[in-house]
Amino acid sequence: MNYFYILLAFVVGLAITVQAGVNANLRQAMASPILAAAISFGSGFVVLVLLFLASGASTPSFETVRQVSWWKWMGGLMGAIYMITVIVSVTKIGTANMVSLSVAGQLLAALVLDHYGLLGFAHHPANGWRLLGSVLIIAGVLLVVKN
Repeated sequence: MNYFYILLAFVVGLAITVQAGVNANLRQAMASPILAAAISFGSGFVVLVLLFLASGASTPSFETVRQVSWWKWMGGLMGAIYMITVIVSVTKIGTANMVSLSVAGQLLAALVLDHYGLLGFAHHPANGWRLLGSVLIIAGVLLVVKN
């Protein structure tokens, strides 16, 4: 296993939780969850464009962009829905509930995607260990959410 990527995934998980609080506070300051999400996406967009330009990577041709399947453009839409949902729900249900429920949903989707090799992911069967781990995580989520 590459421990760098394991650590990176863990740190990103920490950042996502902090981001939920930051964006919830931005929502209160802006008095709009949609505006808060737009500002958050906007600042992220600027950073990504600057990183892209600094990387020296070439931009794809118009023909290449035109040939991309419609569903491959949906990631931004899903991200926007996720962000607005987090901004609205985190102050209502709490950070631990929001994060644990979100992780449980991500895990279940990931198991299905891996098991069937959907969306171009490598095939990783949902074996007994993975299913047991999922059950334990869902049990943990239920304990967190129970209050």
